[in-house]
Amino acid sequence: MTPEDDREPDEDFEDDDELDEDDDDEGFEEGLERTAVTVEVTGLSLYTHHGVTEAEREIGQRLILDLRFDAGACDATVTDRVEDTVDYGRVCEIVALVAQQRSYKTLEALCAAVADRMLADFEASEVWVKATKPEPPIPLPVESVSVEVWRTGALD
Repeated sequence: MTPEDDREPDEDFEDDDELDEDDDDEGFEEGLERTAVTVEVTGLSLYTHHGVTEAEREIGQRLILDLRFDAGACDATVTDRVEDTVDYGRVCEIVALVAQQRSYKTLEALCAAVADRMLADFEASEVWVKATKPEPPIPLPVESVSVEVWRTGALD
């Protein structure tokens, strides 16, 4: 039996605070460096010209878009400064631009285009986009139809 075996278990670490000095978290309050921000927009209503039929593309219809993306670490969680946040208005403007600049036959292609733009413009690691047609041109009574696309960004 060695002298170390005779010690009480807590004697090895007389001051637990000494362990904290070597942590990589210096300069941060506990937990803040691990804060991730998700931005979500729900119910963005746009008049668009997407669809399989020529009438849908010519006359157009209202679509409801929802999206969510991982904005990663956001300085505003620490600074509380508006300029350090994701500009939700800009997010909506970009989505509207993508949705209205050209006509897609499928909601899948539209959602993919929106997701790609969010990945590029906001350096998001993941994006979820849902497009809903509240009044789809199908012969059966339904409240709405929708398509969801989930994309991940390239790993660095």
